[in-house]
Amino acid sequence: MSEFDQIVQEGKQGIKKRLKRLGLYALLIGILGLAGYFVVCNYTYSKGTRIGYVMKTSYKGMIFKTFEGTLNLATRNDLAVKTWDFSVSKGAIYDQISNSEGSRVKLYYRQKLKVMPWQGKTEYLVYKVDPVKD
Repeated sequence: MSEFDQIVQEGKQGIKKRLKRLGLYALLIGILGLAGYFVVCNYTYSKGTRIGYVMKTSYKGMIFKTFEGTLNLATRNDLAVKTWDFSVSKGAIYDQISNSEGSRVKLYYRQKLKVMPWQGKTEYLVYKVDPVKD
């Protein structure tokens, strides 16, 4: 093997080593970025309650089926309709809300910064429901 061929061979090995290292760094950055994205999406921005009349509930979606609903925040004597859209992550809670359509309820929710597609369409995720006596 000539000296030139030896230099070319060493250069090829150096390039392979650098490309392998670059690929590993790119993979590591991608994994950390994805993990960070999931942490941000799962962060609870605020918690609270809303009281109103359940107007509508639905189970919809093309790929990810989610439980959705609308709450009328107005009182019975209020003519203005103020609605609030929400998502429900658990079927049991959705069933309780569906059975309460037309009734006054208190919904406990968590507001997320970003919602994953399988969690719901809105950033408000209801996790508990209580009936309210008029």
